[in-house]
Amino acid sequence: MSKSIEVKGMSCQHCVASVTDALNKVPGVKDLNVSLEDAKATFEEDSPVDMQKVKDAISAIGFEPGATAD
Repeated sequence: MSKSIEVKGMSCQHCVASVTDALNKVPGVKDLNVSLEDAKATFEEDSPVDMQKVKDAISAIGFEPGATAD
């Protein structure tokens, strides 16, 4: 199942790389795509993903998690 989350505050490709690194460490996240233009991260679930962990990972590196979508 595909999920996405808004990532507020990204302004460059370095930001994209930081968010990618952080979210790749969240259990269950696979096939991750972080888009600067769309200000969101989209991924598939390898196993059920705790979206609070996704939000926490984004916040921990200084960005603001926004709305989520399944």
